[in-house]
Amino acid sequence: MTSTHGHCEPRFEPVRTRFEESFAEGGEVGAGVSIYLDGERVVDLWGGFADAARTRPWKRDTIVSTASTTKGFTATCAHRLVDEGRLDVDAPVARYWPEFAQAGKESIPVRWLLSHRAGLPAIRKDLAPGDILDWDRMVGYLAEESPWWEPGTKHGYHALTFGFLVGEVIRRIAGRTVGQYLREEICGPLRVDFQIGVPEKDDARVAETIPIPRTGAASPVMQRILAGGDSMIARVFANPARGDSDIDPKRYRRAEIPAGNGHGTAEGVARLYGALAVGGELDGVRVLSRETIDRARVEQSFGEDAVLGIPLRFGLGYMLRFDGLPLGPNEGTFGHLGMGGSMGFADPTARLGFGYVMNKMQSGIAGDARGFNLIAATYACV
Repeated sequence: MTSTHGHCEPRFEPVRTRFEESFAEGGEVGAGVSIYLDGERVVDLWGGFADAARTRPWKRDTIVSTASTTKGFTATCAHRLVDEGRLDVDAPVARYWPEFAQAGKESIPVRWLLSHRAGLPAIRKDLAPGDILDWDRMVGYLAEESPWWEPGTKHGYHALTFGFLVGEVIRRIAGRTVGQYLREEICGPLRVDFQIGVPEKDDARVAETIPIPRTGAASPVMQRILAGGDSMIARVFANPARGDSDIDPKRYRRAEIPAGNGHGTAEGVARLYGALAVGGELDGVRVLSRETIDRARVEQSFGEDAVLGIPLRFGLGYMLRFDGLPLGPNEGTFGHLGMGGSMGFADPTARLGFGYVMNKMQSGIAGDARGFNLIAATYACV
């Protein structure tokens, strides 16, 4: 069995056991899991290897791409602007981003961007692989795009576009990119090891992402994505089409793609949500007010997702717990999961923050058994 490293309080030993079993069962190459309870770090474990060849041990400061777990950090930036009185989620997007008022989008409120109700999950124009690295080009395309459905009438997962849409609102208000704002206002002061846009100095500690296999068993959603064509779901996940060699990994890491290319540690993810779980302040650093957190986790969308065809539940930028997304037993739990397996969430009832990251991606769109088994082990100890 793979040995793990780090800290685990005795009452949480079942979490360590479950984490090590996941390696033994072949589910992991390298990974980390971290838990905050009542504002204190009670678990911070890591193990395995940072590369597919298993030559680089996973270390305490190894960071890895977290896919859509990134969205929770982007949403937190938006809610901080709400706290500052600079963003009204019920105002039209065009108040902050005038060019957005095209193609019938002039009255779409920011609330619908955050809750995946804007009808802009994809761009119809064929994109080149490098387009997602060009911020101005992507937000320009989205400003011109017409909705795929009548905005506000249903929700559909804005897998890639969420970050550009919400991120451009943040940029217009704050005068800084999402990555800059996140670093300067949240992650820096709170000492959270998470970033959107990885600088060269951190390249050596980035784990290699091991992609989802294109052969063998795949979920029905993944089968629809891999089928390609001009369907909406294909445009959502495969426009631009991206192969393993289309974009240099360093260029991808440098870019800010606030829906999906954040890099961090499990401890960093758990620390942010650990702060949100206890009312928004940790170690004297205020991230959000309790009132803003409570508004952010009010249900905005629930039911079959128009893009994925599976049930999902959203607040304002965060996924919400329901029976189909078992983020523990308590109503009011919120966070975000990433394609391939990563996840982070806050449970204000239990006053618990949770983070899990890994480099071996599996085929789940919203988490998989590795993370959910760790969650079950966590709550067995609380």
